[in-house]
Amino acid sequence: MAEMQDNVVPHTRMRSLRDAIRKVQLGEVERSDVVVELQDTERARLDMLADELKDVFREIPEDDDQFSLQIISGSTPRLWIDATSHVAVAGDRRTYRFLKDTRLGRVVILETASIDDMADCLTEYIAERVLEREKALEGDWLNNRLRQVAMESKVVRVKESHTPWLPVAGAFGIGLALGIVGLIGFAWFANPL
Repeated sequence: MAEMQDNVVPHTRMRSLRDAIRKVQLGEVERSDVVVELQDTERARLDMLADELKDVFREIPEDDDQFSLQIISGSTPRLWIDATSHVAVAGDRRTYRFLKDTRLGRVVILETASIDDMADCLTEYIAERVLEREKALEGDWLNNRLRQVAMESKVVRVKESHTPWLPVAGAFGIGLALGIVGLIGFAWFANPL
């Protein structure tokens, strides 16, 4: 019987609702203080990473608007790189986690405690995205140019094809008449009466 009493969590008897509410509120404040401290720690680590990337952020072309490069606070602070990728701090509060949302779900690109490794990975990712954008723009320019050349050659062909129809119709008529005469002549000589 003594063993059972050792495992029982002692409860204080509360006869006042006000005291019970105050006790619950103090517990909630303590929990929220812990959550705020953790969020502040995560935010500080993301700020350090953003400081490591300041020079990279400055080198991004001004007309390239695909990058957001900002820290958004929330239940989990995140350093957003672009619309589909961000960096968050893992549960141990020391590890950076670079995540990308894809059609198949969220993918972890890199997970490391090294701020230098994460900064290098982000720099390479940004460089790849800048090059992909340039290739896409180059492809768009090339497609537009090819379309323009095709339209110009079509206009030239249309201008060249405005030959008078009378000589064409006349040549067709002569060819048709010669064909008919040839068939009649063949039939006449092939089957003599």
